[in-house]
Amino acid sequence: MTDPGGGGTAPVRRSRLAEYADMAGPARDDDAPPAPAPSAPLMSPAAQPAAAPAHADAGAEPEAGTDSRAAAEARRRWFTEALADFRDTAVLVPVVDDGWLTTDFGGVRWILAFSDERALARYALARDAGEEEWTYQTVLGARLLDVAVPEAKVPCGVALDAADGAEHALLLPPVAGIVPDAFAVNQGYMGDVAMAARTEGQR
Repeated sequence: MTDPGGGGTAPVRRSRLAEYADMAGPARDDDAPPAPAPSAPLMSPAAQPAAAPAHADAGAEPEAGTDSRAAAEARRRWFTEALADFRDTAVLVPVVDDGWLTTDFGGVRWILAFSDERALARYALARDAGEEEWTYQTVLGARLLDVAVPEAKVPCGVALDAADGAEHALLLPPVAGIVPDAFAVNQGYMGDVAMAARTEGQR
């Protein structure tokens, strides 16, 4: 689990997420498989982020299946807007064993975040855990990417609403432009050096 060191509001304990079952309804992607346990991969980290957060107003995602420069540029603009919206939005991050809920896959640690209680309820219900008590923190997206990712001490990204399938989840991998350059895998990942320098500078 990832240390919540980045901070956030005090944990909020819900009695049961089952109370949101009727509100949550089925996952928005009817073809999406049930969400696995946190120890199993939720989606391929190689997958391109597929959608903006549920509350985002970043516009419709450009249609896939074309290699035209115009389509590529439209997709780039769309993702830039989706990323900006995520950074400016508070999301829910479940707390497990004094750390944030994460999954490790493909050499990357993914912090699991949810846009709202309904999205979290869909995840819980897909895992047959709707009757369990869940504790979560409300954390600004920018704080996850700028603070929590570096403090993971391993290559780390964020998966938003991962239980909703590739068409509705937002995957934020640890690459330049999304996380700090020192912690980006396509920049050589100098996280250990950067964190050591940051610690030394705080003394």
